[in-house]
Amino acid sequence: MLCSMADTVLYHVTESLATITLNRPEAMNALDLVTKEALRDALRTAAAEPAVRAVLLTGNGRAFCVGQDLKEHIGILRNTGPDAPPMNTVTEHYNPITEAITDMPKPVLAAVNGVAAGAGFGFALAADYRLVAESASFNTSFAQVGLGADSGLSWTLPRLVGPGRAADLLLFPRSIDAAEALRLGIAQRVVPDAEFADEARKLAHRLAEGPTLAYAAIKSALARGATHTLPQSLAHEAELQQRAGASADHRAAVAAFVAKERPRFRGE
Repeated sequence: MLCSMADTVLYHVTESLATITLNRPEAMNALDLVTKEALRDALRTAAAEPAVRAVLLTGNGRAFCVGQDLKEHIGILRNTGPDAPPMNTVTEHYNPITEAITDMPKPVLAAVNGVAAGAGFGFALAADYRLVAESASFNTSFAQVGLGADSGLSWTLPRLVGPGRAADLLLFPRSIDAAEALRLGIAQRVVPDAEFADEARKLAHRLAEGPTLAYAAIKSALARGATHTLPQSLAHEAELQQRAGASADHRAAVAAFVAKERPRFRGE
């Protein structure tokens, strides 16, 4: 199934994989109002569709996403009174997009094909796995335009690179190339540009064919562990493991292991 939530966001489902592609290559996939709403709705659709078992999030052209469309934004600033907040888009769009990625009970692979800056950086870090093209780069960008962090970067970035380095990257924005992103833990895998598209599809389909309920349990356990004590995390793990242990996928996988066969997961 191929459709578009808007011309600027393409939504394609095949073999249990939903591919969501930001499609404003001429604007480096900058986020105007239409694109933000379409991306939010595409992610919610993927989360709600039982047939979807994994999500691939990527961009067309030479950028993954450079964040807010500043050309549109400057028009909003000019038409907004000095006492009116111009950043309602954070609560209306950026927060819901980030939460749609992190709360989705399915794995999300961010295939970072090019520049990921500002909110685009935040969305990439919200994903469960980041496959990064060799020519791609990251930049927090916010301080350069007189803004604080949004899209979850104040939460995700220090957990990946440490609070000191996160402060450095936010206070003094700069381009982080793919090699440094891998060293810092921002990228989980970097591949040559020529291999990027094939590797992204391969990894995403591998997730879509995997144990969906187990992946959901892993996401939930990691999120809980980041903000709770060890005893609380152990209790949550036990609850999650009870559910996973009762799944048809678990029973089938154990039987396949004993029979020395490859398990076939159905996401149930």
